[in-house]
Amino acid sequence: MSAEAIGPSKAARSRRGHRIDVLRLRQLGRAAVFGPSAPRHGLPDAIEHIAQVHRRHHPRADIDALRRAYLLAESAHRGQMRKSGEPYITHPLAVTLILAELGAETTTLTASLLHDTVEDTEVTLAQVRAGFGAEVELLVDGVTKLEKVEYGAAAEPETFRKMLVATGTDVRVMSIKLADRLHNMRTLGVMRPEKQARIARVTDEVLIPLAERLGVQALKTELEDLVFAILHPAEHARALELLRAHRAGPEPLEGVADQVREILRDAGITAEVMIRPRHVVSLHRALLKRGGLGPGGFGRLLILVAEDADCYGVLGELHTCFTPVVSEFKDFIAAPKFNLYRSLHTAFADRDGLVAEALVRTHAMHRIAEAGVIALGDPHRAGEPEAPGAAGEDGERAGPGRPGWLSRLLDWQRQEPDPDTFWTALRAELAQDREITVFAEADDGGPLQLPAGATCVDAAYARHGQLAHTCIGARVNGRLATLRTVLRDGDTVRLLLDPDPGPGAGPAAEWLEYATTPAARIPIRRRLEGEPPQPPRTAEHPPAPAAAVPQSPAAPAAPAPARTEPASEPVALVAEAPGAPVRLARCCTPVPPDRVRGFLVSGGAVTVHRESCPTAVRMTGAGRGALEVGWRSPSVGCRVTLYAESLGRPHLLADLTEALAAHGAAVLQAEVEPPRQQRVRHTYTLRLPDASGLPRLMRAMREVPGVYDVSRAARPRR
Repeated sequence: MSAEAIGPSKAARSRRGHRIDVLRLRQLGRAAVFGPSAPRHGLPDAIEHIAQVHRRHHPRADIDALRRAYLLAESAHRGQMRKSGEPYITHPLAVTLILAELGAETTTLTASLLHDTVEDTEVTLAQVRAGFGAEVELLVDGVTKLEKVEYGAAAEPETFRKMLVATGTDVRVMSIKLADRLHNMRTLGVMRPEKQARIARVTDEVLIPLAERLGVQALKTELEDLVFAILHPAEHARALELLRAHRAGPEPLEGVADQVREILRDAGITAEVMIRPRHVVSLHRALLKRGGLGPGGFGRLLILVAEDADCYGVLGELHTCFTPVVSEFKDFIAAPKFNLYRSLHTAFADRDGLVAEALVRTHAMHRIAEAGVIALGDPHRAGEPEAPGAAGEDGERAGPGRPGWLSRLLDWQRQEPDPDTFWTALRAELAQDREITVFAEADDGGPLQLPAGATCVDAAYARHGQLAHTCIGARVNGRLATLRTVLRDGDTVRLLLDPDPGPGAGPAAEWLEYATTPAARIPIRRRLEGEPPQPPRTAEHPPAPAAAVPQSPAAPAAPAPARTEPASEPVALVAEAPGAPVRLARCCTPVPPDRVRGFLVSGGAVTVHRESCPTAVRMTGAGRGALEVGWRSPSVGCRVTLYAESLGRPHLLADLTEALAAHGAAVLQAEVEPPRQQRVRHTYTLRLPDASGLPRLMRAMREVPGVYDVSRAARPRR
């Protein structure tokens, strides 16, 4: 909540504040139904309190739009009741009050009052636009659900897709949705238990991660506690009982807070020192992490100062006058979290050995930490706050722009039309709770924001889209790296694209094992299953400059194998579909005289797999009919992926590439994995002028000293 709601007795204030809010909402509901209206240009009684709260954050706000929005909403919802028995208008009033308490600006509050009118009443978007403007129309439309009658089971995922796309234009859409879900969760007790559980799961998997990414901690923490109570009632009851038992006695941190106040006063640092109790889920996590909590573990010190420099001054005093717990120090001011959060975290033992955690931040940082994007105001009017103290002052940026995680999400969701797959991928994406930033070598584009654990494959698709199908390697921090290399925050990356990929160039099946993001997994899977590629995003993401085949850093330069022109396809005939376009599958790279089968894919093309290919076996098991396929000629060019297993030794890579060149093989892609117990695995994607020479080539590779096995690619999909 806001800074003024946090103090030494925050728990008591919170409980009292919740009771007051309930009473206020009841009063608002009665005023909405029975109370007299104010004069024509005055405020109705039902929104008088909302206006007062709003003016605390925005003293010069023009609230006539709120008056008109309330009158329209009350008229439209008149006669509708919630399942709790309350007039329906109490819901938009409650949602608007939540946002007003967090400092939302007037446009957001106006849309919040109207957020259910288009969905549940006869009011149309055209009427909203005519009465309140295009911005309010966008926000209301963004949170309006799609009809189950039209979309069936896909209604929920498609509603979230629509909402996220709208959020990409204006993040205030998601602010309203989060406040809407919070009030619904507060009143969920009237629902059937199974419906409570379903709504709680969606909240846990989608809404809470979105609240975290948008930095709206005040909403996130309450949503977490409400979800925890429904999905894990026994654990919730245990943690709650521990909190109640702790609150029944004196607060051990009071003495530490007094010591800190005295130290900062003597140092000439003006600061507010308060005790911030843990909420239920925070306590539960601390118990899981530590196995138990000491006397000071039920809360943290919150220290608020005026300037950034004062934060470090406070830190210096704490670490000088107390014994710091070095492992607990984190500087999120110098390196903010990806959700705008800025603060110093530390822990120390006082003179009596009591360990206390402390959060140190400015008042402006605290406002952002609690309200996130809501505190940043209108993203379309950056630098024009409504009033002193509104978003944009105190050195904080005025608009959040579009964060990297949202750009990634909006990009890959366009590639995944299937609602079930989108829904699964969305939850997987939101489960990634940390981000890294990697930088480009030379002129290879700007920084990339990626989820922690991302690999070079993920970076390739984030940078180049469909063109990443032709990626042949990467350089990480100046050294050649395999595509499976996991990137770290601050790494410098250069992605190497094949300058002459030929028709049908595409990813290897094992790339699915390397990819962690939907932005990479979706196009890789679609390409391997034979779906035609989408147009590359060349205007938005230009390809990297052409590069040579990567070599092992320890090996001398190998002779560059001669390139051959791509073999013309089709090299196979489809007896049951003469004239159909044919593409050889990249997951198993069939060549004559392999036994093969064909599968009809999007656009009328046929993808040819080896009969033993796991992808072909899976498609057959799923009921996909196989087409009869025969080779046009036993002597045709082909593309094939080979694995070479060897013992590590100097010059091995040079000897292998020399054997490849001697047999006329063009190396399209080469990867050398780091040695493991002196064993090295090489992966080569080759183009041969004549498939009949493949057995001779594989024998020649096995004869290279140190190589003990060479095999064709046929890895199962994950």
